[in-house]
Amino acid sequence: MDLGLTGRVAIVTGGSDGIGKAAARSLAREGARVAICARRPDVLEAAAEELRADTGGDVVGIVCDMTEDSQVQQLVADVVERWGQLDILVNNAGTSSAMPVEVLTEEALSYDLKLKVYGAVYASQAAIPLMKAAGGGRIINITTGGGKAPGASSLPTSLSRAAGIALTKAMSRDLAGDNILVNTVCIGLIKAGQHERRWEADSDVPLEQHYEQMGQRVPLGRVGEAQEAGDVICFLASERASYVTGASVNVDGGTAPVV
Repeated sequence: MDLGLTGRVAIVTGGSDGIGKAAARSLAREGARVAICARRPDVLEAAAEELRADTGGDVVGIVCDMTEDSQVQQLVADVVERWGQLDILVNNAGTSSAMPVEVLTEEALSYDLKLKVYGAVYASQAAIPLMKAAGGGRIINITTGGGKAPGASSLPTSLSRAAGIALTKAMSRDLAGDNILVNTVCIGLIKAGQHERRWEADSDVPLEQHYEQMGQRVPLGRVGEAQEAGDVICFLASERASYVTGASVNVDGGTAPVV
């Protein structure tokens, strides 16, 4: 199936690992030119080199801290200077932070909102004028099912992800008349670097056994592959999803208790 992405330009934030890198891979395979951003230059460039080798596509890494508006503005300016346009924005930057309300600190709450919500707003505001001028675009916000149905000890992530889901719906209404489609993908348990770092710190079993244990909590019985999420994100960025906006798609193996 031709997704109509050849020649399109995409930014994927948090693109050096996991879901972001998988989304960048899918987009590049479909012919899009892709800028991935992250904060660590060495990890970022290694990811960009891997993606170029894997896809044969035009992929560049640009260092950016998504909590800093000025850096986000420069990211978008660098992409436009390089390729002359911006058609797709994947707001993926984020970390997993989960604790009960009694121990939630102002610092943890502030940083989580700054990275996941403010960062998405900064990037979207920088991208929207370019998309309007081009006659349309795609914005995909990466959230989680916990933003719809929070569990115990899920703060501040469940709070920031709920804000991301609300942001998606509000933006979709604001931008529909400009043919800018805005959707969110709600991610469940997906194999990623953050899980592997926790495994290295806390587990005494092999990694695959660790993932098998995690997968027992998932109705499909396994932890998802990052590429399974990346392919859904790529579809939502494509011409094949031209009548989908303001929607949330669960990619979680059936875990979320709500649709």
